[in-house]
Amino acid sequence: MKKIAIVGATGVVGRKIIDIIKEYELDCELTLFASRRSKGKIIKSGTYEYEVLELNDQVVFSKYDIAIFSAGKEISLIYGPLFSESGCYVIDNSSAFRNRKDIPLIVPEVNIEEINNYNSKLIANPNCSTIQSVVALNNIVKNYKVDSIEYNTYQAVSGSGNAGIADYFLGLDCKNQVTYPYPIYNNLIPQIDEFTESGYTLEELKMIDETKKILTGNEVLVTATCVRVPVVNSHSVNITVNINEDVTLKEIKNTLGFSESVVLLENDDYPMPILSNDTDIVFVGRVRENIARKNSFHIFTSADNIRKGAASNSVQIAKYLIEEKYV
Repeated sequence: MKKIAIVGATGVVGRKIIDIIKEYELDCELTLFASRRSKGKIIKSGTYEYEVLELNDQVVFSKYDIAIFSAGKEISLIYGPLFSESGCYVIDNSSAFRNRKDIPLIVPEVNIEEINNYNSKLIANPNCSTIQSVVALNNIVKNYKVDSIEYNTYQAVSGSGNAGIADYFLGLDCKNQVTYPYPIYNNLIPQIDEFTESGYTLEELKMIDETKKILTGNEVLVTATCVRVPVVNSHSVNITVNINEDVTLKEIKNTLGFSESVVLLENDDYPMPILSNDTDIVFVGRVRENIARKNSFHIFTSADNIRKGAASNSVQIAKYLIEEKYV
């Protein structure tokens, strides 16, 4: 039986990771870690109960085969190398290692084989909006000469964890928010993460850089605008993909339909957060030609950012490591 540590187990993503490990029926023993203030808490998952341990330097890191991190960049930078250097595989949900050239950035449906091309026990999980976008785009990029990709995201408050969800409900109760710079309830905030000198936010740059690393390389131009919306869970992304060869709308739809992880909706059925919530499916719809540019297409997507955008992606990687006998 493999031993898996969950770091950041009391957060929204951490709790979902526990549930999905049980749902996927991984044969493993779980140990839950969090900060000192969460030490001793009991977390329930189905019929199972787990006591949360404090993550500190006294942990015997070599006891574990896999550690799944969802505790933020700072914790990952400190403890991720301690686990990996002890021989444990680390799957990290933060932005700490995504841009490192020596560390794979993995979406299982798209590039799981990339694990073989790196001499690293650290594996990075992409940004949640990136995950659903590259799953939708994967077969298009493989089959056509893509020139550029444009993202416009509509990101749920659960992307900010428990604090973002709390802000939404504070607004619902006519109370002042504490997490976002402006009220999120009954509002849109066209800023996710900090602004950079370029005018792009860090979230937008993450999507740009991660798409290139996972899917397209630097030869494809990518841009993004990321917006926080008053939805509790499930992100939506409108993708405009521009292609450097003649291709029909029917061919694009057929290509989208080839992926097991993608469900194509047509006509007045279309992707929405209430549809994608608590599934691993990336729903795509509103697929249409861009009338302002030849061989350009709009694709609207929706996916559960906590589940497929973080927890399930991590567990799918862990499952692969176990089944392929990396651990």
